[in-house]
Amino acid sequence: MLNVFRRNPRASTIEALYGAIVAQARLPVFYLDYRVPDTVNGRLDLLMLHLALTHERLSQGGEGPRAVGQALFDRFCRDMDDHLREQGVSDLKVPKEVRGVGAAFFGRHGTYLTALQAGDMMALQAGLSRNVYQDAPDGAAARLSAYVKAAHAALAVQDPEALAQGGVTWPNPAAVDWT
Repeated sequence: MLNVFRRNPRASTIEALYGAIVAQARLPVFYLDYRVPDTVNGRLDLLMLHLALTHERLSQGGEGPRAVGQALFDRFCRDMDDHLREQGVSDLKVPKEVRGVGAAFFGRHGTYLTALQAGDMMALQAGLSRNVYQDAPDGAAARLSAYVKAAHAALAVQDPEALAQGGVTWPNPAAVDWT
């Protein structure tokens, strides 16, 4: 018999990991010093950026970390569904909007991680400029690209199995050298 009330044993781990991603993406330093627009889209872009970095590291682990990565993405989609409903998007439009957010996530995931893996900081900066800063010419993307490189490096030394247990360590964005 299927127990519909059975709790997912990974639920608390997923919540802790997702909470750590959201907390990092909401740090005021990104909106004040990095000049990320403090808008719904700006906050969403930082959330997707941190989720993409974490998801990529989990995908490099075994079956357990990969399953956590998928559950983390599913948690993100549920969060987006909830936010859309709170904003008054109709029940019929929510699935289409969530699919659009998912497509945006995977587009950014591909852009950022391809650039990072190739060591192409100009491509990373261009992607961040286009997605986060809407191509504003003020150069803010250079600082964010230095942070993304540091965050990617910090995750690279974290064991995917340990990461899948809910522990993630991010660099301090205020301390990242971008000059």
